[in-house]
Amino acid sequence: MTFFSRVRRISAPRHQIKSVRAVSDESAGFRPIRITQVIDPSRRNCLHATRTVSYVYQMPKIRLLGALASALLVSPLAAQQIAIPSSNAKVRAVLDIIKNDNAWTLQQQIELTQIPSPPFKESVRAAEFKKRLEGIGLRNVRIDEVGNVIAERKGIGNGPTVLIEGHLDTVFPEGTDVTIKRKGDTLVAPGIGDDDRGLASVLAVARAFEKAGLQTNGTVYFIGNVGEEGPGNLRGTRHLLTKELKGKIDYFITVDGDALGISSRAVGSNRYKVTYKGPGGHSYGAFGIPNPIHALGRAIAAISEIQVPTTPKTTFNVGVISGGTSVNSIPFEGAMEVDMRSESATELATIDGKVMKALKAALDAENARWPGPRAAAAKLSLVIDTIGIRPTGGQADGAPIVQAAMGAAKTLGFSTSTGASSTDANIPISLGIPAIRIGGGGSGGGAHALGEWYVDTPDAYRGPQWAALLVAALAGVAPASVTP
Repeated sequence: MTFFSRVRRISAPRHQIKSVRAVSDESAGFRPIRITQVIDPSRRNCLHATRTVSYVYQMPKIRLLGALASALLVSPLAAQQIAIPSSNAKVRAVLDIIKNDNAWTLQQQIELTQIPSPPFKESVRAAEFKKRLEGIGLRNVRIDEVGNVIAERKGIGNGPTVLIEGHLDTVFPEGTDVTIKRKGDTLVAPGIGDDDRGLASVLAVARAFEKAGLQTNGTVYFIGNVGEEGPGNLRGTRHLLTKELKGKIDYFITVDGDALGISSRAVGSNRYKVTYKGPGGHSYGAFGIPNPIHALGRAIAAISEIQVPTTPKTTFNVGVISGGTSVNSIPFEGAMEVDMRSESATELATIDGKVMKALKAALDAENARWPGPRAAAAKLSLVIDTIGIRPTGGQADGAPIVQAAMGAAKTLGFSTSTGASSTDANIPISLGIPAIRIGGGGSGGGAHALGEWYVDTPDAYRGPQWAALLVAALAGVAPASVTP
């Protein structure tokens, strides 16, 4: 096996680096350094120690087969075939409970949706999720130091330990109206599908296990995790797998969104905040000096022309821009947030390099545009802050956890397919833990939009049933009487 690690490389003469403070952050799975990269034409290759929360991330090593980060995952359980316990009487009872109590599951989804849960402010929803897990009958429920809700249901044997989770956070800022609006059979509200459907599914599985008295051989963790969405950078799951539950998890399932699909491959991403800085000035009186927003525009135009492959799918996006104080002022800064994604670590590195080249070229072009000593004294600098790194990785469709998910789906009477996405499963996949994302059933759309919607279709119960049957298969179940 070979190992890959991801690090933002910034070079500088050793004597130019002063007061750089290394900060260990094992809970996040990174070794961040509290520095900011600054490209300043007058001071090449210089790093400035700052008080801003800007990091250079070194990713944890990713266990992968072969020389590519997209190679297939290898785990100690890779050679095992997993039986689907569809003939177990208590497993069948679990499935019946979920189907018959589908209205209960939907009500959990509705009520949790209407509890605001902005990035880094998931505590109110977390407290309610904990209360509901306890109300189901789970006894060992706690909230860890970063805000994850953890319910441990002990196994009765030495079976594999399974973690199933839904994420507590949404992408929506504080103050967003999360009241559900009904339009016929459609429920409309921010977060109704992503990921309140996942949270409701986790509750439904835990409740059915308790009501049916299903005993699993392995321990099962039912979790509501924080920090899945963009700015959270998977912080909740990073903490779980690199600190709180480090070394304890054999299989990982995240129920994220609706429908009945499988994500077995992890879409990696690099995200940066890019800022062009200058002295600024009056739009008339100081005219003739470099303009940070003009540089920003040059960079965006160059990025938009970058060619990327369709296979493996590789993407880029400038999603946020900011800067300026008034229409008659040359701004002192212009900033944007850039997102790049790919299933392939190689292609992700390639697009990253092209974007970095475009950013530097825009800086040079804007500084060169304005001649004379006045402009020379007002040259722009470029600051690139890393705001998120998600690792890539994947598993073959023949991997046991993927085959178990497909087998469980077939048992329940539907077919599914595999794909790639960027979810909490990125972290366990990168650590060599068999992991997938599955949908929670029903139908929905508009994720990350104020008009996000969900329809509880007649077979919506199949989502939680699928999760329950998969957990039972992976953890193993105690023998029960078989009804012909």
